[in-house]
Amino acid sequence: MTFDAPTVIRTKRDGGRLSDAAIDWVIAAYTDGRVADEQMSALLMAIVWRGLDRGELARWTAAMLASGERLDFSDLGVPTVDKHSTGGVGDKITLALVPLVAACGAAVPQASGRGLGHTGGTLDKLESIAGFTARLSNPRVRDQLRDVGAAIFAAGELAPADAKLYALRDVTATVESLPLIASSVMSKKLAEGAGALVLDVKVGSGALTASEAQSRELAHAMVELGAAHGVPTRALLTDMNRPLGATVGNALEVAEALEVLAGGGPPDVAELTVRLAAEMLELAGIGDRDPARALRDGTAMDRFRQLIAAQGGDLSVPLPVGACAETVTAPRGGTMGDIDAMAVGLAAWRLGAGRSRPGHPVQPGAGVRIHRRPGEPVAAGEPLFTLYTDIPERLGAAMAELDGGFSVADTPPLSRPLIVDRIAP
Repeated sequence: MTFDAPTVIRTKRDGGRLSDAAIDWVIAAYTDGRVADEQMSALLMAIVWRGLDRGELARWTAAMLASGERLDFSDLGVPTVDKHSTGGVGDKITLALVPLVAACGAAVPQASGRGLGHTGGTLDKLESIAGFTARLSNPRVRDQLRDVGAAIFAAGELAPADAKLYALRDVTATVESLPLIASSVMSKKLAEGAGALVLDVKVGSGALTASEAQSRELAHAMVELGAAHGVPTRALLTDMNRPLGATVGNALEVAEALEVLAGGGPPDVAELTVRLAAEMLELAGIGDRDPARALRDGTAMDRFRQLIAAQGGDLSVPLPVGACAETVTAPRGGTMGDIDAMAVGLAAWRLGAGRSRPGHPVQPGAGVRIHRRPGEPVAAGEPLFTLYTDIPERLGAAMAELDGGFSVADTPPLSRPLIVDRIAP
């Protein structure tokens, strides 16, 4: 059959079902440039409004997976496992988690992405380290897994259709679509060759999905896609109503991850890192290892330093900090109330920590430092947030995003569990 972009767009726009052949064609044609960005943008928006049924989602994912190579590390002699987060505000978990799991005896091939919407990208964060490169050839990934036990790299030839779609979604307001999120995550993760996968699916105001029900639906869809491709997969639903940790940005989050690897850091970041590590090790068949001990005794930090050095990074060079800063102070004394994750995420984006079009550079030193967490005592005039950027004109818009995103009250806010649920096949 022959296809054309307007017909495929019109079919989905009008609520029709895309055939397997139509999906195969449009993904391949977009990947090699026969379908233009504006045409794919229209199709993505139609999918946002009309969705994809289970069969369409499975085929869309398989077509993206087939657009590039699929790695195989079954000959390494150690179990391979990876983790993926659906993205959140202050979510720097991968930075400490990958070397932690490697220090416990598994190999972690981590194909990561850049910032998407208001959420930060792991590669953007790591590239704030002087000299670090995420561009690794497939042979180099294999060598690094053998030598270091972990690699964090740009997907490259893995699911190249996803790389193009990922960047396009970021600038066309088509990020928050369950089938597009699920297919993006799973095509990339299935291609990277890990033997098992743990998903961190965010729930709350700062998540890509608006409700707990949607987050559950997304988690189930991805777990099913993993199982269908022979990769044992499970998911944790975790809270994203508040920012994770005390920093949001690129270099700021690297510094906080280093605190966690040193055995400290914010309690929520440390807790989630250890819990996800335990899930990954169990799924990899080495659940008797103790990730908390690997943080305490320094072996996880040693592995992180090896990983960074192997990818050209130099941790002796100070991490960048935005040249211009603005502090938000407490209007009154009391107790820090809730902090809205979305407000902080958008403020960091306005400051330059994220991008507004594909390929646009981010500011490594831009971001927000949170001085008081929900429930902590606050004195009038005390610093609550510090905003950093290299472009002073950005501070006003960032302050406006943050306005109304926090409160100081007489009583502490209700506490919520960090881990909401666990979803397995």
